[in-house]
Amino acid sequence: MSQATASSTEAAARMARRRRSIAMVFGCTILGAVGQILIKLGANTLTHTTSPVAMLTTPSLFIGYVFYGLMTVLFVFALRHEELSILYPIISLTYVWVAGLSTVFFGESLGWLRTLGIVAIVLGVAVLGKDGRK
Repeated sequence: MSQATASSTEAAARMARRRRSIAMVFGCTILGAVGQILIKLGANTLTHTTSPVAMLTTPSLFIGYVFYGLMTVLFVFALRHEELSILYPIISLTYVWVAGLSTVFFGESLGWLRTLGIVAIVLGVAVLGKDGRK
């Protein structure tokens, strides 16, 4: 195999790893958002004198914690093949999903300031992602 072919093959493999890392982090945003919704649902069932045991035995809280744990593990794998400065801003999309899911599950409203904030997050992630392309 020629050096040019080997270099081209390595570049393609690097790009594939990068895409996989970005997809994993995008998955992290969904896991994190679902985890936060589940934690909020569980928190709504707790009393003022809730013990740590009750927090761990409330199903929605426990599953929310599991989703957070999965998010962390997936993020570690993603970091192996991409720069933190590229991947971490994508995590902010979690706030976008949480805002949308909160309107569905909790009847929260999205006023114009929250909507503007969501637009700023999405645009910021897009700009940072574009800048990170090599």
